[in-house]
Amino acid sequence: MMSIIRFGWDVVRSRRAPVNRAFSKIGVCFGFRISDFGFPFLSLMLSTGAGCLRWGRLPLVLVCLMACWAAAGGAAVSEDAFRQGCQAYLSGDYPLAATLFQSLAAKAPAAGTLHNLGNSLWNCRRTGEAVLAWERAHWLDPFSANTRANLRYARKAAQIDAPELAWYEVYSSALPVDSWAWIAGVSFWLAAWLLLLPGIFSWRKADWPQACAAVGFAAFLLTIPALVGVHTRSQLGIVLPQQAALRLTPTLEAQTITRLNGGEMARLERERGDYLYVRLGNDTAGWIRRAEFGRVCDRYR
Repeated sequence: MMSIIRFGWDVVRSRRAPVNRAFSKIGVCFGFRISDFGFPFLSLMLSTGAGCLRWGRLPLVLVCLMACWAAAGGAAVSEDAFRQGCQAYLSGDYPLAATLFQSLAAKAPAAGTLHNLGNSLWNCRRTGEAVLAWERAHWLDPFSANTRANLRYARKAAQIDAPELAWYEVYSSALPVDSWAWIAGVSFWLAAWLLLLPGIFSWRKADWPQACAAVGFAAFLLTIPALVGVHTRSQLGIVLPQQAALRLTPTLEAQTITRLNGGEMARLERERGDYLYVRLGNDTAGWIRRAEFGRVCDRYR
């Protein structure tokens, strides 16, 4: 058990979601970085620019090159800040590491950044914010064993029940959330074109287009429960402070129904001003201040 916990606490050394993973012997993740693709990318841009110059498209080439240099400069700054955060974490300066990772996550959310942010916040004894960071990392990269191990350990240490998800929500967490939309779109349009193109171009009738179209439509139908699960999971959030008040009405003077521990998960149902109406796993529902509740999928905020 201790080996699993130690595996989970290791700092992740790549900002990107480690879908193509290569782990070291203690589970430290080394993923691809933007800088690793610098020279091939630059050579591709130069060859493209040379081709465009022959056609008299110099302004377009200059704009593309300027955009690429700006993106490369921003990536280099982010990589430096990420390395500084890792160094601060490894040296035990957890507040500084949390500040650096939080600024990076605000600019460009990535699974590795959010994972390390959760580690730093946990060591700062900010349980609710740490669980929220790990849940957001898991949202982006459900394959990370480190993040799952951290969530299990944190909930056990804080005596928080794991969230109860519907079957289609569990199904939707099998892949990154954006993957389901891509699979649905590609499979639907591929099947539609395979059915329409033979009639449009008067191709000879064959069985393989219909078989491929059937497979495409089947794949599309399999994505529908996952897309529903992604939508419903986007309403989940984490209680941030300790002993947050769950109120009967959305007012400061309202009666307190119960006190919530930091890190508890609830489902958002409606909003009113500075208050959110949330429902816990045990069906307890009430109003909580907006500042005391962080949604896992922050793109919907």
